[in-house]
Order: sequence, then structure tokens, then C-alpha cells
Amino acid sequence: MNETVRLAIVVSEFNFDVTKVMLDKALNHVKFLGAEVAIVYKVPGVYDSPYGVMEVIKLDYVDAVVVLGAVIQGETKHDEIVAHQAARKLLDLGVQYGKPVTLGVIGPGASRIQAFERAEEYSRRAVEAAVKLVKRRKALEATRYEGRTLVIE
Repeated sequence: MNETVRLAIVVSEFNFDVTKVMLDKALNHVKFLGAEVAIVYKVPGVYDSPYGVMEVIKLDYVDAVVVLGAVIQGETKHDEIVAHQAARKLLDLGVQYGKPVTLGVIGPGASRIQAFERAEEYSRRAVEAAVKLVKRRKALEATRYEGRTLVIE
């Protein structure tokens, strides 16, 4: 049951100076974990990421979707609207399709400097969460109840 975990990565082109770093770090971490990236799907901005997720999550060869983006704070609260609405819909899509959708989105409230500082960590954590959730789902599917508590790690 050592099947390869296949991920899709949905990445925002807005603030691409930050998200390009995020994508590079995510691709490296996927390799490190022994998983595969089946597809990289670029969307204009984080607000558009639910549409990209909706497209790739339906593919039978995709086990989970990693979303990468950076919502930089401006002079208004627009960053809060974008980040909150996108995050809510991304969660809904994962539940709807029964596949993990992990959130590697920096913000709201982040400066450009803070976004660069967090790029690697957010990318790594989103990839790790996707791989762990897929492996745990596969482990759960392979179990039978035998009268004792099972712990899936």
C-alpha cells in the first residue's frame, strides 16, 4: 500500500515575486516527501483559486490539492475579503469532493517582507498536510474494525 501520493498545486500569479518562491519550495518539498506533482494550475489571484481547485480536484489522478498564494495588505481591508472568502470556499470544495485542499496562503494582513519571510514555511506546511491527509485516508480505507481503537497517523 505504498502508492505514490499525487498532488495538484494551484498557485496565484498575483504577487508572483512571492508565489514563485512558494511554488519552487513546494515542488522541492513534494520530491523530498516522495510524492508527485501531477499538475500545476496557475490562477490570476488567490480569490480565483477556488475555481482552479474545482477544475483539478475532479481529476481522478489527483489525490489532494495544495493552494499557494500571498494576499498582501494594502490601504483598505480588501486583503481580508479576498483571503477569507477564498479560504472558506477552498474548505468547502475539499469537503464536497472528498479530497484534501490545503491552504498555503499568506495573509491577510501580511506585508511584502512578511510574505517573503513566510514563503517557505507556508509552502512546506501545505504540502506536508496534503501528503499526510492522503496517506491517512488510504490507511483508514485499508482498515477493518476489530473491536479495538485504531489510531491513524
